[in-house]
Amino acid sequence: MTNDLERRVFEHREGKTPSFAAHYHCNRLVCFERYVSAGSAIAREKQLKGWRRAKKLSLIERENPTWIDLSEGWGKSFVKENAGPSTPLRTAQDDIELCKT
Repeated sequence: MTNDLERRVFEHREGKTPSFAAHYHCNRLVCFERYVSAGSAIAREKQLKGWRRAKKLSLIERENPTWIDLSEGWGKSFVKENAGPSTPLRTAQDDIELCKT
């Protein structure tokens, strides 16, 4: 659960946070859900953690059958020196809007 998914993905990719993702070198975001309240998000996270792997895989397959990395290109706003002056920065919100269409 995070209030800043783009930052969290960047931290995981950089290995800055000791976590499951860092330990197992997880580097793709294939599914995420948005909630209005932290309480709802935490409750959903606990629910998902209680699921067996097969059920989690089924959720991912339903939402993202080709396992596309939904965060491709994220993090550039945190590493601005890699972006040239004419390179538009893509944000998590841009990708959220793209996924809705």
